Amino acid sequence: MSAESRLIELGLDLPPSPKPMGNYVPWRIGGGLLFLSGVGPRRADGSSITGLVGADLDVQQGYEAARLCGINLLANMRDALGSLDRVDTILKVLGMVRAVPDFGHQPEVINGCTDLFVEVFGEAGRPARSAVGLASLPRGIAVEIEAVVLLKSAP
Repeated sequence: MSAESRLIELGLDLPPSPKPMGNYVPWRIGGGLLFLSGVGPRRADGSSITGLVGADLDVQQGYEAARLCGINLLANMRDALGSLDRVDTILKVLGMVRAVPDFGHQPEVINGCTDLFVEVFGEAGRPARSAVGLASLPRGIAVEIEAVVLLKSAP
């Protein structure tokens, strides 16, 4: 089943691609790869999920923030490629969690994004991944995630 068909089956309606909040582009394509800039858990209305995971947010709320990051990454993929069906494999994900110093559940939080990618792309959505904790993220967001995607060869 195509990724676009899976979105419909899952009832996911991607929001407009979030606009950069700085002097950068949301994506670049080179060498058959799509490099996606980091995105936060920005809702379609422009508001974001903020706070410290482990204090203001629990692991499940962090997971939902990471899932929202994944939705925004999918929106950027579609914007860059015209269709998610051009994605061959999600190669790499870097997930950053704004958390209290002794928080150790970054992998469970970032699963919010990678679980979504597996739902949409099947095994091709299971990336190599890093999940790290940070003291701060831009504008107090709880999670930021970036990705590298392998594109399908042109037929």
